[in-house]
Amino acid sequence: MLAKRIIPCLDVKEGRVVKGISFLNLRDAGDPVDNALYYDKEGADELVFLDITASHEKRKIILDVVEKTANDVFMPLTVGGGIRVLDDIRNLLNAGCDKISINTAAVQDPYFISRAAERFGTQCIVVAIDAKRVAEGMTEASGEGWFSDASLKDVVLSLPARGLTWALSTHGGRKMKLIDSVKWARKMEELGAGEILLTSMDRDGTKEGYDLELTRTISEAVSIPVIASGGVGNLEHLYAGFVEGKADAVLAASIFHYREYTIRQAKEYLNAKGVPVRL
Repeated sequence: MLAKRIIPCLDVKEGRVVKGISFLNLRDAGDPVDNALYYDKEGADELVFLDITASHEKRKIILDVVEKTANDVFMPLTVGGGIRVLDDIRNLLNAGCDKISINTAAVQDPYFISRAAERFGTQCIVVAIDAKRVAEGMTEASGEGWFSDASLKDVVLSLPARGLTWALSTHGGRKMKLIDSVKWARKMEELGAGEILLTSMDRDGTKEGYDLELTRTISEAVSIPVIASGGVGNLEHLYAGFVEGKADAVLAASIFHYREYTIRQAKEYLNAKGVPVRL
């Protein structure tokens, strides 16, 4: 059985690591390169950088961060945030990252994923899905920003919602797109994504644990690896992400950034409970 992965996530804003709740109320969590060096020594399996202010002017900052990090650490690096064109991917790979996480660009043009996979290989294309639960009985007119997209007929979410469904969340959870997250995950795999980074916007930053129903549903819907994200508050949540959520990897931020737990503690806990991890 393949070893399960533990992945710290660094949200980077203007060259600093930050953390908040549902991407809001951000507070400083240190220097990204220093954080990366710490996690490398701790034995993290991978590291994710999410550039949350990835405007054109700030892009050089994250490239510099990636370059400095790649020179000193040996674990795989994934970078996301503000990826708009293929040259963005090329520049980040040249700076030293191993995988690229893509969200908005995929929603705006799903075939961007197929073009990226063809040029750079599926192994380095990660599609980030920020999913949010749809209230039962919700209709299109009941929420600002809900709309259908004629170009995505096979993944459009039908309203009113019946049963448990998740729509795509964009712009840090502030806007919703009327796309079924489960069908979208299948579509992204079909178009060449090599991995799914799945975040529950309902749980992000809450420390209440992953949305296990969401994680399990998408893990069972695709054959590519799924990274669970959003809501970790303790080591039991990591275990549940693997066992109940059926994730291939678990991502966490606060519990590691603020030294509530170490990567080593997490791995020893999981190993003792029978989850295969690299010690």
